[in-house]
Amino acid sequence: MERNIKISIRNLYKIFGPVPDVALAYVRRGMGKAELLEKHNHVLGLQDINVDIHEGEITVIMGLSGSGKSTLIRHLNRLIEPTAGEVEVDGENVLAYDEDKLRKLRREQMSMVFQKFALLPHKTVLENAGMALLVRGFSVQEFEGEAKKWLARVGLEGNEYQYPHQLSGGMQQRVGIARALASNSPIMLMDEAFSALDPLIRSDMQDLLLELQEELQKTVVFITHDLDESLKLADHLVILKDGHIVQQGEPQEILMNPNDSYITDFISDINRARVLRVRSIMEKTKEAPEECAGDISERDNLESVIARSNGDTNLTYRVVRKGNQVGILKMEELVKALVPLEAAEGDARSRY
Repeated sequence: MERNIKISIRNLYKIFGPVPDVALAYVRRGMGKAELLEKHNHVLGLQDINVDIHEGEITVIMGLSGSGKSTLIRHLNRLIEPTAGEVEVDGENVLAYDEDKLRKLRREQMSMVFQKFALLPHKTVLENAGMALLVRGFSVQEFEGEAKKWLARVGLEGNEYQYPHQLSGGMQQRVGIARALASNSPIMLMDEAFSALDPLIRSDMQDLLLELQEELQKTVVFITHDLDESLKLADHLVILKDGHIVQQGEPQEILMNPNDSYITDFISDINRARVLRVRSIMEKTKEAPEECAGDISERDNLESVIARSNGDTNLTYRVVRKGNQVGILKMEELVKALVPLEAAEGDARSRY
């Protein structure tokens, strides 16, 4: 079912420099980031960004350093003002908000989880978790129950009265997530939230986010430079380069059908078996296969199916969703999907 559009970004530009409106005219006539900097000493942060962020989904904005991803997320709560364009939340133009409405948006509609945790060192874990409620005027006694509930949900029960310096990095980031959840805001902005963590802890935090999202159905905007993280978390993936969108869409579709050489290079070394899902390559049909090797979920990755099949390419599986068949998967088709399109085409050309 199609979800409602929670945030709509339209024709958004951001140019850093003393006369951005003048520089904008050059950009609209086709001047790129490097030329703008060289000739006019202005930095093109964002160029004609158009994204719909749907309610209850995780939208991941991915790009390398300098691509504009952190600049973009800071436009959603107006920590950065755009040079041109529109940002709407629930159909309202955020750029037209006065100070009172903007303050209410930041306190009640959007929470933010930062890369560097942003915990107050002189406050306890409990007080940090309830900070959004404290700012709204609630006392510690009034928000204690809510803060403890979310600290327990992120695995920090029993740590309420410790201070941030007594926690590991992963535990501190869990406090940051609990703080965002305790605010009860429908939108969570997460700016490189897991980038400072060790790989194993980072994977645990990703799993935690997906587990919480399954239940809470928040609208999450997640910023990262990591492709594996993007493919694991995203319902909708937006890939930026030099301030503009190179490609956006369902991550499995982008992986199967990259529309730009930049994307092709980006995904060339990815473990396709680990990130591709059955739903992306199955044959959609409700007709059961003649010989069935068993049932698999549409959400299973190809790596798990390969392990189950012991590499037998003659098998066919029935693909199910909530117990009902939605397709079939032939192992020979799975093997073909593991070869990137460009590589397959290159091999074919080399034969002639």
